[in-house]
Amino acid sequence: MDRAALAADAYVYGYPLVASLTEVGRFTREGMGAVPATPFNRFGHAHRLAGPDDTFVSINNDTIYSIAQVDVGGGPVRLAVPDTGGAYYVLQVIDAWTNNIAYVGRRASGTGAGTFLIVPRGYTGEVPDDTAVIPASTSVVTIVGRLACDGPADLPRVERLQNGLRLQAQATEDRTPLPPVAATGVPEDLLFFEHLRSWLAAFPPAVPDRAYQERFRPIGLLDADPPYADPPADLADALVEGAAQGRAKIEHASRGAPTVNGWQIAPHAFDYNVDFLGPGTRDSPQWKISDRLTGYLARAVAARVGLWGNHGYEAVYAPVYVDGDGATLSGAHAYELRFPGPPPVDAFWSLTMYDMPDYYLVPNPIDRYSIGDRTPGLRREPEGAFTLRVSHSRPADGDTSNWLPAPPGAFRPLMRLYQPRSEILHGGYALPPLIKVA
Repeated sequence: MDRAALAADAYVYGYPLVASLTEVGRFTREGMGAVPATPFNRFGHAHRLAGPDDTFVSINNDTIYSIAQVDVGGGPVRLAVPDTGGAYYVLQVIDAWTNNIAYVGRRASGTGAGTFLIVPRGYTGEVPDDTAVIPASTSVVTIVGRLACDGPADLPRVERLQNGLRLQAQATEDRTPLPPVAATGVPEDLLFFEHLRSWLAAFPPAVPDRAYQERFRPIGLLDADPPYADPPADLADALVEGAAQGRAKIEHASRGAPTVNGWQIAPHAFDYNVDFLGPGTRDSPQWKISDRLTGYLARAVAARVGLWGNHGYEAVYAPVYVDGDGATLSGAHAYELRFPGPPPVDAFWSLTMYDMPDYYLVPNPIDRYSIGDRTPGLRREPEGAFTLRVSHSRPADGDTSNWLPAPPGAFRPLMRLYQPRSEILHGGYALPPLIKVA
């Protein structure tokens, strides 16, 4: 295989690792919007719902975030959770490769108080009584906590729960959990590969994946020392060309999923983890992508359009790029979305508006970034049907109760279905199309 083709494969394979660890570093140094910069082994809590200032791919506007970057390289870390009184929450544990390795929360472990021990791979030490073990597949893992919030009036309740989320590290040694990348002198268009080279060594994947990584030795990704500051011209050209091909492959695949009424309902978009399935996950063939090459591409697509998203049995994410006639969605038009009844979920549902191509929340005059079953004043018909209105301009009749504002140009809404019922997971439920009305 020529080196450009190898670089393209490496880009797809390594994109999730680089995307995820870039955000890990960002959270510890800068925070993200409402979540402040927070050191390892502590929770950073947002105290408001996400808005346009929270520049993260497909961030949700349904829950309050509590996020922690956890380092188990120096030993186990204890996690304590409070009693939420039946309220929905989920703590999703994600390794450096974006594998969802464990869940704690209403679906997975209930809503009572509990303790968990996050341990390094291969840990054989003691575990306290009444403590569940979460094996970490990489020395750094991310906990994305989502606590359901019904709006500003519900914030005091959520903050009390956040105060009950605790992490306690057992390590006393000084560590650098996220090794700095030796990027001195590396050209901008080769930095991706330098990040990947450095982090491949620091965060090894599952054993079956390591043989695949060996293919990348000819392009320097397994070198012990940085090879990209002054590479031969033909290697530099191959890497740049390969990165472009890899990006194009990911973008194409992100749009190529089967659709129903324009929606990509993809309950299996995060099934690429086949090696590290801990508490709260479902270790069954139904929830695993058996072919690893297919899984590598699926993992890259998930990182590109919905980094750190949940497995389908926790929440289903359904993006839509086109209307019912197959035309690209645009703020130049107005659309309606008619539901005969509420989507079949055991928690809640929402439709969130994102711009293109970044998939960020969109500023709008009524500060509404999502609409769903908890939206105050959502207008329903007596038999339970309702119609959502999607447009850049305010509805002509002035009624904004069911309006989700859109940007002036291209946009991509995303439907979230939390704790979806079997008809969603098994394909028996179809979201209605977006109908262009103006």
